[in-house]
Amino acid sequence: MTKPRALIVDDEPDIRELLAITLERMNLEVTAAATLETAIHALRSGSFDLCLTDMRLPDGDGLDLVQWIQTHAPQTPVAVITAHGNVETAVRALKLGAFDFISKPLDIAALRKLITATLKLGESSPKNGQPPRIKLSGQSRAMEQLREMIARVARSQAPVHIYGESGTGKELVAHLIHDAGVRRDGPFVPVNCGAIPSELMESELFGHKKGSFTGAIADKQGLIQSAEGGTLFLDEIADLPLHMQVKLLRVIQEKRVRPVGESKEIPIDVRILSATHKNLAAQVADGKFREDLFYRINVIEIRVPPLRERREDIDELVQSILARLAPQIGNDALHLTEAARRALRDYHFPGNVRELENVLERAATLCVNDAIDVGDLQLRPKVTQTDTSISSTVAPGEPLGDALEDIERDAIVRALEQTRYNKTKAAELLGMTFRSLRYRIKKLGIE
Repeated sequence: MTKPRALIVDDEPDIRELLAITLERMNLEVTAAATLETAIHALRSGSFDLCLTDMRLPDGDGLDLVQWIQTHAPQTPVAVITAHGNVETAVRALKLGAFDFISKPLDIAALRKLITATLKLGESSPKNGQPPRIKLSGQSRAMEQLREMIARVARSQAPVHIYGESGTGKELVAHLIHDAGVRRDGPFVPVNCGAIPSELMESELFGHKKGSFTGAIADKQGLIQSAEGGTLFLDEIADLPLHMQVKLLRVIQEKRVRPVGESKEIPIDVRILSATHKNLAAQVADGKFREDLFYRINVIEIRVPPLRERREDIDELVQSILARLAPQIGNDALHLTEAARRALRDYHFPGNVRELENVLERAATLCVNDAIDVGDLQLRPKVTQTDTSISSTVAPGEPLGDALEDIERDAIVRALEQTRYNKTKAAELLGMTFRSLRYRIKKLGIE
């Protein structure tokens, strides 16, 4: 079997020798170069499975080589060696297309992990040069661009920030990046930064040692460490308190974590993805989010388009959602009338795909004769600045999906009370089947 080929580029003989010995022990065939010119000549002369380059070279720097490789040998993953603490240079390299970076003095264990991940990337690359197929519904141009972007960033270890309105599917995008990358066999750990109480956040993220504080009765691994070898997805990162932003910044820069009560830092191998529906740049301007952390997590930015910008995808999404709902409610014949389809295509969808799912789930339980009509959809009127007609049911800033569930829950409870909790009669009163009512009661947590 042919050995993988590696190109090492560094003007220090001792570093070249150390890297060569380490890679040869990993069963790689090594070619070494001391200058940018020599490295480019080697790349022109043959193909390599990876390139590891120092940043400072006699006739240029590593960034020049990263750019050259992206243009002339894009299938060759390149990682850069940076001076300790020089994170700005590492970020620039990642933005230019570097797979990852490692800092001096070199940690051999970390280097081995980086090399293993880089080789895995080459093994998973399609032989025909085409990007991997990303399973994401929608044939609109916006979704095609999103799929292309996911495929590109999956080949990197750079931090990615995903932004978009609530309900657009930011966590799904994060999961697809993980699944299409070299970390797909590792864990995917989602963390909602807005759902963890501030006083527990450090312990939850970093873990703690037994006895480090009252109630710490045993060692606990933090969420960051639990993502070792995989991906940590920080959802709603704009809600991260400022004191935790400082600690997260250090984790990203040093690739180390210190549990509460621990005296030493622990190396970690985790890719960080983040998301928010807020404007992070505006949060930085308002002093609510650290500018240095913003630039660390925002190395690559992906925007998830709202549903109103890809209305041509609505029919496909409807079919997919109904197919998923059918076995849950025991009705394989569910379908939309043409009027209902037009209504959905014309609707503004402030809650995006999540709202579409809620609308169809509710309509599936209300419809008669398997056909979902306009009235079953119960679409909300578009709210303008002068329109206060629904202010009594949906409060400003309240998630629309939660508000609609509350309305539905109240209607079911009233029907149950009116029929003295006779579910058969309540279902008749609500114009739905007994099975549908039972499903909604369970779904909404009505006792």
